[in-house]
Amino acid sequence: MTFPHIDGEIRDGRHHMQVRVYYEDTDFSGIVYHANYLRFMERGRTNHLRLLGAEQHVLFAEAQAETPGFAFVVRSMQIDFLKPARMDDILDVVTWPVAVKGASIMLAQEVRKAEEVLVKAEVRVAFISEGRAQPIPKTLRGLLRADVT
Repeated sequence: MTFPHIDGEIRDGRHHMQVRVYYEDTDFSGIVYHANYLRFMERGRTNHLRLLGAEQHVLFAEAQAETPGFAFVVRSMQIDFLKPARMDDILDVVTWPVAVKGASIMLAQEVRKAEEVLVKAEVRVAFISEGRAQPIPKTLRGLLRADVT
């Protein structure tokens, strides 16, 4: 079951998810601690997959049958911190696929306050099984490609 108000929404091929900045997200200077942007973006990637129609436990059960012992891992991330966010800000975490290749997916992400980009990242997620890169199973590949624009 999805809860669009919690999971965000897909508009124009991009997933948008709102996050409110709480006191616990900030450092001693009152701005968002840099590592918390990684958490916000992880939630964005997870909810993006969910809203593509993937009930993750069902999808992953199918992929497990095709490629036992698989996992998605963040292989690399290029991130630019452009401007700070502060407590009580409402942020828009935007996620979209850039490329789906044999064993990896390249995603672009931005964390915005209104129309202003605060953080931007490119994330390469690899598909592995038994500790080695493996081709992404058909059940996942079709779903992920469906949203590449």
